[in-house]
Amino acid sequence: MMYQFHAQTDPGRCRDNNEDSVAFDDQALVGVLADGMGGYNAGEIASGMATAFIKSELSRWLVEAGAQAQLKDIRRAMEICVDNANLAIYNSANANPSFAGMGTTLVLGIIKDGRLLVGHIGDSRCYRIRQGVIEQITKDHSLLQEQIDAGLISPDQAAGSPIKNLVTRALGVEQFVMLEVNVFSIEPGDLYLMCSDGLSDMVSDEVIVRIVSEGSRLESMAENLVLAANENGGKDNISVLMISASEAAEKKGFIAKLLGK
Repeated sequence: MMYQFHAQTDPGRCRDNNEDSVAFDDQALVGVLADGMGGYNAGEIASGMATAFIKSELSRWLVEAGAQAQLKDIRRAMEICVDNANLAIYNSANANPSFAGMGTTLVLGIIKDGRLLVGHIGDSRCYRIRQGVIEQITKDHSLLQEQIDAGLISPDQAAGSPIKNLVTRALGVEQFVMLEVNVFSIEPGDLYLMCSDGLSDMVSDEVIVRIVSEGSRLESMAENLVLAANENGGKDNISVLMISASEAAEKKGFIAKLLGK
């Protein structure tokens, strides 16, 4: 299959600075998105450290490992890189008083042999849109999600909750953090959307599907998603990282010949 990546980030309409960070390597097929938190400019430091370090280290390892890399090896490499990034952010926060308490959410993806390995920490999300149906394939590490899982509130009640942004897991806040990793099979036509809560809190799933179904290019889809979040208030920084999957050109050509098209 062929894969295309596109990322866009925007400060939104209520924040002076942008504490989100996005990075990808479309050759190594790695994408990383982080939503920082902390004092003045500290969130930017944490998210920037996370995306730069993880993208660089994972891309380098994947190139060196080549075709020999197995899914279990990639999963372990993801965990090691995230552990190292977590410790770097944690140590920086403790060494510099102005960075005290900084941290970041994280969602990252690696494509290997027709599968997407998704790792996440906190409430930055990954969605899959397949044949017009959207599915959130990460589960938030948040107090609100724990209440939903416990049956204390419904998803509809959660939408207006005042605690919706309280995460139970973040990168760089403690010495150790657990990365949740899941593996998904990719089908031609799939679209994967990683985003910060500046998008997911502002734009409903139904509107996300409508916007991507009306677009023909990832660039225009991303622009319109950010625009929709801003039109709905833009209360936070907005970041999206989109990955599309399509049949390889040679395969499409071969099938077309068989079908006489």
